[in-house]
Amino acid sequence: MNELVPGGNLPLPGGALTLWVPGPFDVSALITDESGKVGGDADFVFYNQPTAPGARLQDDTLTIDPARLRAGAARVTVVISPADPGTSLGRLPAPTLHVTNSGGQPLTRFTPPRPQRETVLLLAELYRRGTGWKLRALGQGYADGLAGIARDFGVDIVEDATPTAAPAAVRSASIPTPRSAPSTGPHFTSTSTATDPTGFLALANSARANAGSPPVALEPRLTSAAQAHASDMAAAGHLSTESRDGTSVYQRVTQAGYAYLTIGEHLVSGPRTPAEFVDYCLRTEKARRTLVERDLTHAGIAQAVDPRSGDVYWTALWATPLTAGNLARTAAEVVELTNAERARAGLRALAVDPLLAAAAQAHSTDMVARAFYAHTSPDGSQPWDRAAAAGSRRRTIGENIACGQRSAAEVVEGWMNSPGHRANILKPDFTHIGIGFAGGGQTGTYWTQLFGA
Repeated sequence: MNELVPGGNLPLPGGALTLWVPGPFDVSALITDESGKVGGDADFVFYNQPTAPGARLQDDTLTIDPARLRAGAARVTVVISPADPGTSLGRLPAPTLHVTNSGGQPLTRFTPPRPQRETVLLLAELYRRGTGWKLRALGQGYADGLAGIARDFGVDIVEDATPTAAPAAVRSASIPTPRSAPSTGPHFTSTSTATDPTGFLALANSARANAGSPPVALEPRLTSAAQAHASDMAAAGHLSTESRDGTSVYQRVTQAGYAYLTIGEHLVSGPRTPAEFVDYCLRTEKARRTLVERDLTHAGIAQAVDPRSGDVYWTALWATPLTAGNLARTAAEVVELTNAERARAGLRALAVDPLLAAAAQAHSTDMVARAFYAHTSPDGSQPWDRAAAAGSRRRTIGENIACGQRSAAEVVEGWMNSPGHRANILKPDFTHIGIGFAGGGQTGTYWTQLFGA
């Protein structure tokens, strides 16, 4: 099997091709003609529009049949972005594109140079040459995200508002909640509208009830963070997952004083009323999943108007608080999944050590507080130093860290897919473990797994 380098290309066999990028990424495709421009909305294949002639997207997998593409199609560009839009690609594992033929045999794979601040990456392109097709490895990133895509491919990402008598045009971005989150215990049941004169809470909780989910309660700190960002977007005149000073949703929420286990955000421009906003969320798959996520307990909603255009900018925040019970359940799930991996390898289970757990939790919290991500703290301390400072007397110490993962299952899977982290999990000599978790910073979640023997 070929392994491509940037700029390398490969002749493709006839028939359909399967392309997939495992990991915390959203995969999409742009279908263009000889000019390199899309012909219209139907040429953009993504999670909300997963099919086009000759192209189909399912989760992280694209199926492309060049012979069935629309008339005039000369190129299909494979694009990835973080599944969590508040994250830069440099904070995530390196993406790898895998390509197989119609029979499922591997053709090639491509891992580009590790991105840094980029938020969108053109990973590869299929392009027509004569009567055949070839694959070219790209690895071109955009620090300006969708703006760069729009500039180079002619994608119109801003729709004109329609008269108020007709449905409003909507522009949006969303941050999904975890695919699988631990149980969060009792949910708030208040549906009072005393602090919600707009009626948003009643509308949201009605939608949640229809989906079989418990109601959420408005949380003043989330509302404050939402208002600050809605006002910032209105002042800038465009939607953005980051504030103009570079602040992420995770930082906005923690700066407001709210500690979270799970956080989700809707950013929308266009709806004029809370009813139109909720209706939009229910019609958009990813937004709907966040709105009705069972384990969420709190919400915050705000809007602001751009005085120049009259556009209304909305921010909605959805969250599960980081309580002692939630933290303990999350840590226990990480331990359980880790021990399941050890059992599959014929190794004994690790016992929880409260001293290692204290050191692991302190490190996750410190990474958020001092805005770093490393085994070595800014003061130079190493994992064994932190374990000793917590009172541990274990002779051998090992540490795994991770950031950005949205659940215990996702973080353990990521560690097991990394040789160095996997070696720690499956080291026969280790006997004890401690888990740390903190929310905040640029990537949203910071995990620490501390081992001892």
